[in-house]
Amino acid sequence: MASALPAAGSAAAADPQRLTVDLAASEGPVMLGANGSLYGLSDDGVPSDAAMEPLKITSISQKPEGGAQHPNGDALTVSKSFFRNSGGEINVMMQDVYAKWPYEDLGIDDYLPRVDKIAKEVSAAPNSDRFVYIPFNEPDQIWYKLGVADQATYEKNRDRFFKDWKTVYHRIRAIDPDARIAGPNEAAYHTRLLKDFLAFAKRENVLPQVMTWHELGSGSLRDFQAHYDNYRSLEREAGIAPLKINIDEYANRRDLSVPGQLVQWVSMFERNKVLANMAYWDAAGNLSGHVVRSNIPNGGWWFFRWYAGLTGDTVKVAPPQPNTIDTLQGLASLDTSRRQAQVLLGGSAGDSDVVVKNVSRSLFGRTVTATVAEAGWSGYEGQHAAPRVLTRTKVKVAEDGSVTVPLRGMHKMSAYRIVLTPGGTGTPSPASVPWTASYEAEDATITDGRIYTQGTVSNANGYAASGTKDVGSLNAATSKVDFTVSVPADGTYDLAILYGNQSGGPATQQLSIDGRAPVAVTYPSTENWTYRAKKDATVRLSAGTHVLTLAKGEAEVTLDRIDLTARTGAPSASYEATLADIGGKPSYDYSSSAGTGTGALGLRSGDKAVFDVYAPRDGYFTVVSRASAAVRLSLHGETVTAAPGRPLRLYLVAGNNRVTMTSDHASVRSLDVTGEGSTTGVLSYESTSATLTGGAELIESRHASAGSYIGRLGNSPSSTAEFTVDAPRSGRYVLVVQYAHNDRRDNGHAYNTDIMSRTADITVGSGSPRRVTFKNTWSADDYWTLGVPVELKKGSNKVTFGNATAWAPDIDRIELARVLGQSRH
Repeated sequence: MASALPAAGSAAAADPQRLTVDLAASEGPVMLGANGSLYGLSDDGVPSDAAMEPLKITSISQKPEGGAQHPNGDALTVSKSFFRNSGGEINVMMQDVYAKWPYEDLGIDDYLPRVDKIAKEVSAAPNSDRFVYIPFNEPDQIWYKLGVADQATYEKNRDRFFKDWKTVYHRIRAIDPDARIAGPNEAAYHTRLLKDFLAFAKRENVLPQVMTWHELGSGSLRDFQAHYDNYRSLEREAGIAPLKINIDEYANRRDLSVPGQLVQWVSMFERNKVLANMAYWDAAGNLSGHVVRSNIPNGGWWFFRWYAGLTGDTVKVAPPQPNTIDTLQGLASLDTSRRQAQVLLGGSAGDSDVVVKNVSRSLFGRTVTATVAEAGWSGYEGQHAAPRVLTRTKVKVAEDGSVTVPLRGMHKMSAYRIVLTPGGTGTPSPASVPWTASYEAEDATITDGRIYTQGTVSNANGYAASGTKDVGSLNAATSKVDFTVSVPADGTYDLAILYGNQSGGPATQQLSIDGRAPVAVTYPSTENWTYRAKKDATVRLSAGTHVLTLAKGEAEVTLDRIDLTARTGAPSASYEATLADIGGKPSYDYSSSAGTGTGALGLRSGDKAVFDVYAPRDGYFTVVSRASAAVRLSLHGETVTAAPGRPLRLYLVAGNNRVTMTSDHASVRSLDVTGEGSTTGVLSYESTSATLTGGAELIESRHASAGSYIGRLGNSPSSTAEFTVDAPRSGRYVLVVQYAHNDRRDNGHAYNTDIMSRTADITVGSGSPRRVTFKNTWSADDYWTLGVPVELKKGSNKVTFGNATAWAPDIDRIELARVLGQSRH
């Protein structure tokens, strides 16, 4: 079943839905409250700084240091990377000091010494004012059973909880007098409890500084607004000034990673100006399913990057069906100083008209440029390139001050961003949108496999799947899925396969076209059969209809969907300067809408623009600055000069790369990046070239690049692996480590995969060792890469790996590349 990307102006089968934005109806400053995560960080470095910083995360929730609930995610440990990359706050889930779920109920006398220890550690930490204590988690179910229906039982349980709340509150404040305390933190919204709680807490002077509860079901998309309104009315009745609210667990598996679901949740939290943290259903350290590996964006990450890019005030949005599950919803912002309006929307398939009202002539002029982009669903572990611009159009503002932007053929799982900027003179470059089509596995011809239904409204904690279904049990020798596809022209097509692989190591399928000789497709491991990832390949097809077959190879995978996209050249993206993160006070100039259509950013001394640049793999890419004068580009600790329009060859790591641009005087339209990641000029050293000591050894593996890897490395000061590398010149390099490990600690939780990270101390020459964190790779036979910037001198350099106190990851090979590559002529 093929589906086309949205294109303005195509005929619609049914009347388009209408979503209306009123730029004159401010809701107050953009808060970015809804981007938080429970156990979103597992270690310092997981996720990476480059994956976290762009999202401007306002709050996260983590366990107390040394808490037994999970093997990692300790609040003080992860605070280092969180505070490096965010101005936000950390909720300390104090009961996660316990090992069992639900928490073992050993009585308040057992809990209080633990409370004391946590409060002492947090109050002594740097930035202690940025921590919030959450002393109880889901007391409506755990320990106190406050959700019980029987009123007499409820009152008895309630009184015990209130007594313990007051006791714990005073214990925390005795140690940390300025402590911010949050609660009561129910698993769901309970008017009965909150009415009683507010009256009690006010009377006893133990009001929380932050009000928390959870919204954990599809019904929350319908009911949250009523919950919020009811809570604010309870405050007014009790004579309590409005408390800060944190919905510190929200959304279900079917929502996480899915831009079209996320926009429904985020829009309702942002318009009500509450903080909100996504739930922890799977593994720690990936921002609740939005960072692939440690540094790679998926479609959901890009939605949150768009959200972080909203500036100024949010403005009122009227969706076609307010407070209705799985419908078109949106949020919007107006920044009068930047003269930009942005709309984020999604959650519904088909056609929509976005009507933006009160487009001020004094701010925008008589015409605007409307730029529309799409962030699609790429799975929880599927990489997603920078969102594709679908249309750039210059639109005349109507007499009534409105602008209508048509979206056609929207995808239910996608989110869309519309940016309105003043039109000025000139015409924006038309968007280049290649032909693409999608085919669901459940609609294909299936041999010896089975269709499964995954996450739905009624089964919200089922995993997200395209069309809610996938094909599994493809484990017979004869198992295969035949997709009948049709393409418009002869050529090369990108093939994206949404899959799952819980077989315990890399799995393969045999890919054939029209029954011809097959080629093997290798699928890295995923968390489980339904924690979807994306495998990218290419195929050559002649115009017309073909049968594309994926047949069983080694082990087993599940299949969800395939996408075919016409290959029109090397992948490229233009990152608009006026939509970049900024520092200082750059100017915004929309006198011309040439190029990207979004005007130009004026940089002066003290100003900067920061671009989030995606790379599909580690390697060299061509980077061009579209600017009026030379600019400086900084990445990986290196700064280079970019002449206007002159290509530079820069080394990027797989995933997101933060590139900072500065200039004493330049007008910048965009930073353009092209390529697939060339490895020409990259130095490569296999495990066999290392000198091993102290028990580290070469271990054979057919999955390692040269047939062996360095194992049993670390866990002793004498156990090291030393590579001698030969640098052609001195300077800044990126060291790329290809590694694997599958450390886990099963805490017996039904729904959390308790993976663990390993660390290695990396020493270059006589320099100080640097500790680097390596995330679990899902199996010991799956090799991932991690890039570490290093300084090398010309000639011979020693690069040493070790870990005196714990095991280091298994190392397959290393690569080294100068940040600024030699231009090829």
